[in-house]
Amino acid sequence: MERSKLSIKWLEAFQAVARTGSIRDAGASLGVSISTVSHHLSCLEDAVGVPLIDHARRPMRLTPEGAALLRRVDEALSALRKGLSEVWTEDLAALARSLRIAAIEDFDAEVAPRLAHDLARALPGCDFSFLSRASHEVMALLQAEDADIGVASSSDFKATGLTEAPLLRDPYVLVVPRARADRAEDYLADATGLPFLRYSRRQVMGRRVEAQLRRLGLSLSGRQEFESTMTILSLVAGGQGWTVTTALTYGRGRRLHGQIRALPFPAKGFARQISIYHSAELPQGVRDLFTALARPLVLDHAVAPLVAAEPWLSGQLRLLQ
Repeated sequence: MERSKLSIKWLEAFQAVARTGSIRDAGASLGVSISTVSHHLSCLEDAVGVPLIDHARRPMRLTPEGAALLRRVDEALSALRKGLSEVWTEDLAALARSLRIAAIEDFDAEVAPRLAHDLARALPGCDFSFLSRASHEVMALLQAEDADIGVASSSDFKATGLTEAPLLRDPYVLVVPRARADRAEDYLADATGLPFLRYSRRQVMGRRVEAQLRRLGLSLSGRQEFESTMTILSLVAGGQGWTVTTALTYGRGRRLHGQIRALPFPAKGFARQISIYHSAELPQGVRDLFTALARPLVLDHAVAPLVAAEPWLSGQLRLLQ
C-alpha cells in the first residue's frame, strides 16, 4: 500500500458507510453522489488490499479488517477535526466573546454535552449559554434575539431574519409496548384496545401528528394529552397506551427500550426536519465551526446508534445537506 496516496475523502467515505450501513445514506451525509462514495470506498479497499465492507449484507456490515481500521480512522479524523478547530480558534477568538445556544431536548443526553466540550475547547475565551427547549421555544428565543444559534424542528413558525441550515431528517414512528404482538396497522385501525397517547396540540409535535392523522382520515380513541415525552414513553412501557413520535425522540427513552419498541409508520410516512438556525449577524466562521462540530456528533451519537438498533431506520433517519 502506498500510504502517501491515501485520501482523506476515502477515509471519510469509509467512516460514513460504516456509520450508516448504506452507500446511499453515506452519500447523503457527505453531500456527494452514490457513485462518488462507491469510488472512494473501492479506492481505499484497493489501497489496503483487503475487503473492508461486506457488501452482501443489508445494512452493510464491516469485515473484521474493516472494524479494526474504523477504530483508527475515527481517531485520525477526530484528531484532524480538532486540529482544524484549533486553527480556526485564532481567527474566531476576537469574534466570539459570548455565544448563546438553544437546542431541542432530544440532544440533551448524548450530543449536547459533547458539543459543549468541543466548543469550549475550540473557543476557550468565549462565554457560553446552553438552553434546552421545545422547538417552538427555541424559535421564539432566536426571534427575540435571546439566542445566537438554535437547533430546532422546522415548523410553520414564521421566523424572520434567520438563516436555516438543514441538519437531520427524523421520521415519525409508532411506539408500542414491547410485550404486545399487534401489527402497526392494528394500532392505526384502533383495533388493539389500547388508547392513543397524544402530545399536547400546543406543541409542534402534537400538531404535526394530529394533522397527519386527519389527512389519513383516522380517528383514534384516547383523550389524554401530554407535554412530556418521558411521561408518554413511561405509560407505553407500562402497557397503558401507544403513541406516535419521532425516531430521535424514541431514542431519548433508551432506559425504557426493554419495555417499548418502535414500528415503522404503516401508512404514508412523514418526517420532521431538524435544522440549525442563526441570525445573519453571527460571524460566518462561528457558524461554520458550530456546524462542523455538530454534524459528526449527531451522526455518531444520535443517528448511528438508532440505526444499529433498528436497521429499518437506515435511509429514513439521516443527516441532510
